[in-house]
Amino acid sequence: MKKFLFRSLTLLIALPCIALLFSNLIISNSTENKTFNTALEIPKNKVGLVLGTAKKLIGGAPNPYYTNRINATITLFHANKIDFVLVSGDNGSIYYNEPNSFKKDLIKGGIPAEKIFLDYAGFRTLDSMMRAKTVFGLDSVTIISQKFHNERAIYIAKKKGLNAIGFNAKDIKGKQGFKVHFREYFARVKVFIDLLLNTQPKFFGDKILIK
Repeated sequence: MKKFLFRSLTLLIALPCIALLFSNLIISNSTENKTFNTALEIPKNKVGLVLGTAKKLIGGAPNPYYTNRINATITLFHANKIDFVLVSGDNGSIYYNEPNSFKKDLIKGGIPAEKIFLDYAGFRTLDSMMRAKTVFGLDSVTIISQKFHNERAIYIAKKKGLNAIGFNAKDIKGKQGFKVHFREYFARVKVFIDLLLNTQPKFFGDKILIK
């Protein structure tokens, strides 16, 4: 009986660890050579899809993930590696609007307002990828976020019929970076659960042409 309990407990501990490890390896290996660190080396795409995040942290300090994605998008646009920007983020309430915040700062960075399109229903990375294809009619796209996020987004995009590469915004080190990277392991497991369950975006809506 004790051996059975011990084996059962070991299995319960081992299975989640195996799932975390293999989910991470599959996504990292399948997206190798599909993310780029400089504008010089990345191929051109018509649209750059920047993935939303909060402008401020909970304590009110600037969110470096947000700032670095803004800077990466501006760099890519001015290097003529994208012609349009699609901002996909959460617009959960009148007090929280990621796409609008991004648009204001992208305009400040010299990107014309008419070159920026907003996806207000990018509640999750899955939603952003699927809506980019079905709502905004994209066949290919350059995703703009930190590398770990780009890899997950590229993997989802491929599974949903969207050809994607990634432009890596500067990542964050230290305690804050560790927490985000730790959560990413679980987010990657969720990718395979969503694919298995054929999870759909919260909203679709009418088509919007980017031109």
